[in-house]
Amino acid sequence: MAIHKSAKKRIRRNARVETRKKSRTSQMRGFVRKVEEAIASGDSTKAKTALKEAQPKLHRAADKGVMHKKTAARKLSRLSARIKGMSK
Repeated sequence: MAIHKSAKKRIRRNARVETRKKSRTSQMRGFVRKVEEAIASGDSTKAKTALKEAQPKLHRAADKGVMHKKTAARKLSRLSARIKGMSK
């Protein structure tokens, strides 16, 4: 248990940051899920539009420290490769 005033303040701050991080993570996962559902349905135009919506969310999450920048790039690369493979 925190005793010092600064430690108590840090606990409150960490709770606020965690709430924002969980919200951003959940939102990001939802957008990725929409892309994956569109890929599974076989609709390439729907998948492309879903990817265009998900891309800024993933980059934003990487910029805010929710995920590593290379993780976001890898996810986007794999999704776009799957969409590109659909059109063949």
